[in-house]
Amino acid sequence: MLSRTADGLFWLARYMERAASVARLVQVGNRMSNMSLSLDNPGNEWRSTLIATGTEPGYLAKHGEVVPSLVLDYLVLDPENPSSIVSCIETARRNGRAVRTALTVDTWEALNETWQQTRALKADRLAADSLPGLMDWVVQRSLLFCGSYANTMLRNDGYLFTHLGTLLERADNTARILDVKYHVLLPDHEGVGGVLDYYQWQSILRAVSALRSYHWVYHDRLKPWLIAELLILRPEMPRSLVACLAHVVDLLEALAVRYGGQRGECHRLAGEIHARLRYGRVEDIFQFGLHEYVTQFIDDMLRLGQEISGFYLNVR
Repeated sequence: MLSRTADGLFWLARYMERAASVARLVQVGNRMSNMSLSLDNPGNEWRSTLIATGTEPGYLAKHGEVVPSLVLDYLVLDPENPSSIVSCIETARRNGRAVRTALTVDTWEALNETWQQTRALKADRLAADSLPGLMDWVVQRSLLFCGSYANTMLRNDGYLFTHLGTLLERADNTARILDVKYHVLLPDHEGVGGVLDYYQWQSILRAVSALRSYHWVYHDRLKPWLIAELLILRPEMPRSLVACLAHVVDLLEALAVRYGGQRGECHRLAGEIHARLRYGRVEDIFQFGLHEYVTQFIDDMLRLGQEISGFYLNVR
């Protein structure tokens, strides 16, 4: 496969997953903000959402102060924000058009219809009564895209690069959603374990569709260390860091076999990250610091993506 085709498929999948990631983070911020207001304890939920998406510097440069309505517009509709939902879908579609012949009809239609409907989005969809439905729609469209390529693409190197892009972005997203909680400062009189704290952790689980899974696995009330364990170390949880990295290792190995057995730093690094997750313990993570651990993981994902691009896609 030509490197430009592989690169197009890789980034097409990443940007479709990133659009859903931003939607999930907006859902977290919105739920936390609504709960804070209902308790008459407004917090910094929207700033935490900007930080988690990595868009705070760009937002502050444009708007100066955190205003919920402006944050929503910046994260969802603003074409000047390369990580806004609209920008992600636009970039995904541009990549998809460039590799149209490598996509199945179902995959292209899922992508193109999403793009067409996104172009018609208006600011009134960000109103309080419309926002949850819009974010659910973005997540559903991403799931449709994933389902279409997973069920219709040949299991060749095109599929491997597409799935690899999805999983790298998904692992990064799970880490960022976990990190939202760190940046939300509890009010002085609202201690850890209180109503607000409980609802914030519940919002984290809902954002990754894991609330029911948590109760299925642990049969217990929400506890921060168990939530972290589920989303980081439990291989049966499909969006957990360890589950995503296990698949990344397998995909890179399959690519190595297809390309004459050649392996590079990306293969070693993916194996190292997966090993740390596979043999990690949640007690050690909290002793190290959940925020520090998640930040390190996000940095590792950035480096791994760069190594994959350098080795297979001739992009740095």
